[in-house]
Amino acid sequence: MASRNASFHEGVVAGALLAPLKLAFVLLLGWVGIVVVAWIVDWTFVFKVWPEGVGRLKGILAADLARGIELAERQGGVPSAVTGSANFMYGLVFKVMGIHDMGLRFAQGAALSIPDTIVRNTYLTNADAIEVAMIGTQLLGVRLATLGMMVPILFLIYLVAAADGLTQRAIRRACGGRESASLYHRAKHLQVMLLAMGGVMVLIQPVSIDPRLVGVPVAFLIGILARLQWACYKKHL
Repeated sequence: MASRNASFHEGVVAGALLAPLKLAFVLLLGWVGIVVVAWIVDWTFVFKVWPEGVGRLKGILAADLARGIELAERQGGVPSAVTGSANFMYGLVFKVMGIHDMGLRFAQGAALSIPDTIVRNTYLTNADAIEVAMIGTQLLGVRLATLGMMVPILFLIYLVAAADGLTQRAIRRACGGRESASLYHRAKHLQVMLLAMGGVMVLIQPVSIDPRLVGVPVAFLIGILARLQWACYKKHL
């Protein structure tokens, strides 16, 4: 019977080579999913909920942008990174796909071919929805930048909690205490869930709130779970 490692597709080398591609593919799918969900939320609130319509969404973008610039200045960062993130997200979606240039070309009023006329009519019919998607994409970029500003405090709390958890583990092992693999894995998976839920909440929420109101509580919960995770670590270091 052939060894498991004899298969290239199941080998360690193949797994190491394919792992970055798998990760990139998963991240790409996740990013596309978040963008689509954010568009759906924005369309729903602009066309069905808010009396102000797109004006309300523009106000949220302006408020989040001002808050992001203020946070960047307080942390000693570059405020242009916030606007740069918004412009990057917009360009990645609408400039790469040609929708931005298409809108500029149609606005010039020049004579168009029959296919371009059909495309223009479709564009004009959905112009409001496209505008909401454009604003929502810029809003995603701003919120991604503000989430990035939460990373230092999250990293610091995690390090402190992990150090304390490993210390508690060493004390318990010296006293003959037991480790718990189930608690270790549950705490580890809950941290991933909290990060994902907190990040999605900040990115797609249809209101303008300070990201610290979400990021700081999530960071402290991550710290509690990280302490529990490493205190229950079962393998020898």
